[in-house]
Amino acid sequence: MTLRFAVIGIDHRHVYELTQHLIDAGMECAGWWNVTTNPHVLDGFRKRFPYLPEVAERARLMDDPTITLIVTAAIPSERASLAIEAMRRGKDVLADKPGITTQADLASVRSVVAETGRFFAVVFGERFQSPASARARALVQQGAIGRLVSTTTMAPHRLNRATRPDWFWDARTNGSILVDIGCHQIDAFLHLTGRTDAEIVHAAIRTVAPERTPVTDFQDWGEMILRNDVATGTMQMHWFTPDGLADWGDGRAFIVGTEGYIELRKNLDLAGRDGGQHLFLVTNTKTEHIPCAGVPVATFQAFANDLRDRTQTAMTQEHCFAVCRLALEAEEKATGG
Repeated sequence: MTLRFAVIGIDHRHVYELTQHLIDAGMECAGWWNVTTNPHVLDGFRKRFPYLPEVAERARLMDDPTITLIVTAAIPSERASLAIEAMRRGKDVLADKPGITTQADLASVRSVVAETGRFFAVVFGERFQSPASARARALVQQGAIGRLVSTTTMAPHRLNRATRPDWFWDARTNGSILVDIGCHQIDAFLHLTGRTDAEIVHAAIRTVAPERTPVTDFQDWGEMILRNDVATGTMQMHWFTPDGLADWGDGRAFIVGTEGYIELRKNLDLAGRDGGQHLFLVTNTKTEHIPCAGVPVATFQAFANDLRDRTQTAMTQEHCFAVCRLALEAEEKATGG
């Protein structure tokens, strides 16, 4: 039987990728709700998916017993309440990051997952969409660089001021920079170390250039250091990608082991090889470039299988909650909360 999903919440354009990846994994989109705060995303969704049923009544999708999964890229601060509603109607939930923006929402979602037995999953980009990151994890697990020592990740983003909706500029609706962007990096660190916890050694948030935004307190710089019994993770994120770059950011990762290291250039190889998803492996015997672009990432397929089989192979529920919790704790540490 083909599993069916519906899209409720098209406020961020990540919804295009979530929808397409689920279709590619063999699921059927039963329909999407056409209400949004971002007309750019609405236009883009219609252009990309003209064949999908457009629904004006949200309840039709929530109440349809043939729909297994609700997919959402709604305003971040509204994703938890939408997920709770969906789970209480017998549906699993797949949310764009950040799936949760407050500790109260995390506690509520945890409670409803326990109450209903439904899945609540968040699409963290490194795990779900980066073939270079997937290859790096496999190499680390195979012992290619010895024992893991540390990770350093950099996540620059382009601001795109003209196309951002009002909620984007407010941490109360979008989550802090550590919650919004940092959750990706926390997920990658925990997944690479095989743990569901870490100590937050350092966390900081800054407003560096308020003249670039329509508000004075937009968080345009964030940084964290996490540590567990396996490794230390240093993470940096910001909104200072220059417009002259060929992509939205020059995302990089450095993974150091006792017998070698890996560098990932996920978006592009600056002034070098074409395209993105480049992996460089350096060991005691060789230096190697491994191109990963176009290599399938199996996480969405694994997630679709989990929905059918009620397994947790793509990402465990506890791991998902751990990432959300650590991001929120880092935010509190950074702001003195």
